[in-house]
Amino acid sequence: MVEFKHLLCPIDLSELSLRTLAYADAIAKWYHARLTVLHVVPTFEPMEVRAGGLFDPVQFIQPVPREEVLEQLRQALDAAGVPAAQATLAAEEGEVTATIVDQCVARHCDLLVVGTHGRSGFDRLLLGSVTEKLLRKSSCPVLTVPPHAPERQPTDVAMAHILCAIDFSPASLQAFGFAIGLARRSKASLTVLHSIEWLAEQEPPETATFNVPEFRQQLTTNALGQLDALVAPEPRAGLEIQTLVAFGRAHREILTAATNAGADLIVMGAQGRGGHLLPAFGSTTNHVVRAASCPVLTVHAAVVAEEAV
Repeated sequence: MVEFKHLLCPIDLSELSLRTLAYADAIAKWYHARLTVLHVVPTFEPMEVRAGGLFDPVQFIQPVPREEVLEQLRQALDAAGVPAAQATLAAEEGEVTATIVDQCVARHCDLLVVGTHGRSGFDRLLLGSVTEKLLRKSSCPVLTVPPHAPERQPTDVAMAHILCAIDFSPASLQAFGFAIGLARRSKASLTVLHSIEWLAEQEPPETATFNVPEFRQQLTTNALGQLDALVAPEPRAGLEIQTLVAFGRAHREILTAATNAGADLIVMGAQGRGGHLLPAFGSTTNHVVRAASCPVLTVHAAVVAEEAV
């Protein structure tokens, strides 16, 4: 079973970041993992600023001291309902994305929990800027929490239903391992979904020389067989797994299935199968993360899953 041992949760100290903390704390408790809460500023050193002209007098701006940032983090933990003893607090300086990635590696973190919201200013965490870069550059799985995710205290965070999207790429197969582990930890039911995009958007020409309905049924049967073979080795004690095959654009089918099932989490890989298909993050994962109303766990193919005996 895949284990999380150390979570890193970078926050921007906005009110919306409190729900990100709640999810990070809940998952850390499920896995008995360490949790580090991080805030990044441009610098802790005084900065020279000129009013405008070359010969204008130089003024020095004093950034917020590190200890004050740490105190703001303590207040954020308290507001989010996260016990102070549960988390390690860190205040670092540098470029936001690079610093978060470096801290993740330096602290040997195996899950990054980040919001897809933000505020104006240098240290905002906006999808399309910091969060999107983290999804591309992080060497560990990334859990993105949207601003419209349910606002809960850590003790109220629950995952009754998890949806795992599978395209049978290495990344999605690793994502399945994480989905299984989270389903067991949170006592959630799990739906494993594969979407077939070929012939999903339009009817074939009248000159087609094969039976399209039969071929679609064959594709469905083959996909269900692959899904069943994937889930068959998993012990079913206390774990409910459903397999599902859909026809249509993957991101739309994933979002529709998540809505229909009332999913509390979507788990998916971040790398497609290559060839004529776009990389998953450039298409499917990007669309899902942007539009999902629940958290999304994105797993890169480079992630080496650690199996617990």
